[in-house]
Amino acid sequence: MTERIWLADYPAGVPADIDPSQYPSLEALLENSFKQYADRTAYSFMGKDISYAETDAQSRALAAYLQSLGLARGDRVAIMMPNVPQYPATVAAILRAGYVIVNVNPLYTARELEHQMKDSGAKAIVIIENFAATLQKCIANTQIKHVVLASMGDRLGGLKGMIVNFVVRKVKKLVPAFSLPGAVRYNDAIAKGQGAPFSAPQIGPDDVAVLQYTGGTTGVAKGAVLLHRNLIANVLQSEA
Repeated sequence: MTERIWLADYPAGVPADIDPSQYPSLEALLENSFKQYADRTAYSFMGKDISYAETDAQSRALAAYLQSLGLARGDRVAIMMPNVPQYPATVAAILRAGYVIVNVNPLYTARELEHQMKDSGAKAIVIIENFAATLQKCIANTQIKHVVLASMGDRLGGLKGMIVNFVVRKVKKLVPAFSLPGAVRYNDAIAKGQGAPFSAPQIGPDDVAVLQYTGGTTGVAKGAVLLHRNLIANVLQSEA
């Protein structure tokens, strides 16, 4: 067995090994965190603190909405958003519903987005409106049938959210004109999901959790398959 000389540099209390089998799936790890830290702040955005409990409720509602679309277990759902509150809730929702996350670089051109959607076989996408014009240019050539459209101020509350969206759209002009008939607004999807049934799927460590695409610097981007087991190990290692 190769000597692990790097262990000598580990600070006191950091384990040499981790046990990813303590969680059957990344979804189970999320469920545990939602319960354990319910009252704590999960993240902050533009001065608004959002708790684990709020993220739990939001992601469960979105998961129920996605299931109501008739997607099958293991279907690919793309996310094209920057660091906004909707992103972590959407990640949790996709995993909880039994689907596979397809992370999309928000700076992609229509050609790059089309390639990734075709290659992954994504059937739905959650996208912030800033990049909706890019999706419009290529959606007809993909398998995407369902679009959930987020706005920058969606989760900031009434007046503040309206002000943020006005500034983003009208003052800074960061939302080019687009047309995506049939797209459902993020907050509307949450509202619909709150009244829809949710069925927690059986997810195992060897199920695919994420298709993470490469940068495409030496050719077209390629999807790296990340299993629930892989990501659990990464999370536990970062916490060690």
